Amino acid sequence: MESKIWSSDDLGNLERRYRGNLINSIGGFKPLMLLGTQSLQGNNNLATFSSYFHVGADPALCGIVIRPSEPGENTLGNIMDNGHFTLNHVLPEFYEKAHQCSAKYPQGVSEFEAVGLTPESREGIRAPFVKESRVKIACQLEEKIDIHLNGTIIIIGRMIHLESPEECLMTDGSIDLEMAQIVTCSGLDTYHVTRKLGKLPYAKSNVG
Repeated sequence: MESKIWSSDDLGNLERRYRGNLINSIGGFKPLMLLGTQSLQGNNNLATFSSYFHVGADPALCGIVIRPSEPGENTLGNIMDNGHFTLNHVLPEFYEKAHQCSAKYPQGVSEFEAVGLTPESREGIRAPFVKESRVKIACQLEEKIDIHLNGTIIIIGRMIHLESPEECLMTDGSIDLEMAQIVTCSGLDTYHVTRKLGKLPYAKSNVG
């Protein structure tokens, strides 16, 4: 199979949307999540995210990357205003609705209502969950990191609520995400279900 090669200059000269698709897809399969927030006025917001990454388990920390946005009722503004957000794994039966959440809606319009998903509240958490999701996380804002290279922002959250179907919880503590039927994505608009190859024991060196 013949390879196509791009230099840094080549990438910089590509048509903007083509370059975006190329760079987004090269990262491979990523978790597809819906990020729920609420404004101080009580308006719910729901956005599609695939930039989740693990930061640490003790304490339980995770991160997301957010593009710069105008001040107001949006994902970043809501997180900064009330300090809470939720992350909800997407299932095959509503991945098309999740995709539609990436559209730009006017301020004050709830993506939950626009796409037909159901907000779900938990006591003490100032952000809505997606009721239709099975694996859900709520986070409290711990740190905001500005990336000056391109204006993006990293949000670090501490997990304050974690929810999974009991039957998907394995004896070693891990969640069987394939059993939970989560959807992954590649690039900006392509979605997949997973197939497990195997589960291996903790790797130890046999040298020395």
